[in-house]
Amino acid sequence: MGFIKEFKEFAIRGNLVDTAVAFVMGASFGKIVSAFVDGMVMPLVGMLTGGVDFSEKALVLQKGISEVKDAAGAVITPAVAEVSVKYGAFLTAVIDFVIVAFAVFMVIKAINRMKKKEEAAPAAAPEPSSTDKLLMEIRDSLKK
Repeated sequence: MGFIKEFKEFAIRGNLVDTAVAFVMGASFGKIVSAFVDGMVMPLVGMLTGGVDFSEKALVLQKGISEVKDAAGAVITPAVAEVSVKYGAFLTAVIDFVIVAFAVFMVIKAINRMKKKEEAAPAAAPEPSSTDKLLMEIRDSLKK
């Protein structure tokens, strides 16, 4: 029973729950960024580059061939799929990554700044005990 109890404590501990929430939020944020890049950034980039649609940009290595059938419907030449390097989709993914990385950087920077403020705030000095107060009074009276 010790193993199950230990696993239960681990699963309920805040770190695992925080990680799960962060994963779900990250996936949602990734979709938002993708929609932002596909719907707003890439059309602007395309407009600035003379109407180029980057989502369709590809370097064709081998053209695709459609299948050829005879009159009876038998396939004479099978279809061959196009082989291409889709650099437009890659460029869009790189822009997505840069935006997500920048957002994560800003969040981590804000968290670190808050941690530094907590560390920099000095703790209030504890008030002297009644014995210390009495000794200070005796010291002060002897100085006179």
